[in-house]
Amino acid sequence: MNSFKIYLVEDDEVIANSLKKFLESWGYEVATVDDFEKVFDEFMDFSPDLLLMDVSLPYFNGYYWTEMIRRESSVPIIFISSASENLNKIMAMNMGADDYITKPFDLDFLEAKIKAMIRRSYEYTETSKNLTYKDVTLYRDKMTILFNNNEADLTKNEYMIIEMLLGSPERVFKRDELMDRIWQSDEFIDDNTLTVNIMRLRKKLEDIGLTDFIKTKKKVGYYIER
Repeated sequence: MNSFKIYLVEDDEVIANSLKKFLESWGYEVATVDDFEKVFDEFMDFSPDLLLMDVSLPYFNGYYWTEMIRRESSVPIIFISSASENLNKIMAMNMGADDYITKPFDLDFLEAKIKAMIRRSYEYTETSKNLTYKDVTLYRDKMTILFNNNEADLTKNEYMIIEMLLGSPERVFKRDELMDRIWQSDEFIDDNTLTVNIMRLRKKLEDIGLTDFIKTKKKVGYYIER
């Protein structure tokens, strides 16, 4: 059994109760929404290890709450939605989601997704030393990056991208390599999803003074210059 906490943001009470019961049977501590006008406040109070977010919600949609949560937390976020169009998936990733599962889905598949996400987000960061390159330091224990005393929080995906690039400066990592590392082989991930994650990561790096830090090798992939 495990002690990880999951916050489930799902408007359909039948689905919410079913998912809660199923996940609790696997040992997770699960909280559902009491007040859909206070999703952010409930999230902060519960302080979960992972968030399951639907798109269609009362008052404000899942994109709104995800963007708000991302301002304060890098907790893994998995969207669960009946909206299967690529535009919805790209929007979710752009707001800060780490994965997207389309309803209906098999419960065992969802649990496997959650286990993989938790493993990559938490167990993976238990490696020992921080990674330093020139004046840039990547803190593995808290998934943040520091440059000139300016620090930025990273999501799991952003962390894994920059960790790969910083570990081998000048090496060009193909897009397929990065996608395989981040999402493994759980299912097909649209190529635009990686582009969105790179764009978000570049914006965070620019905010701490690292302008044009990640270079693009046209039609190949990404790298960091020495």
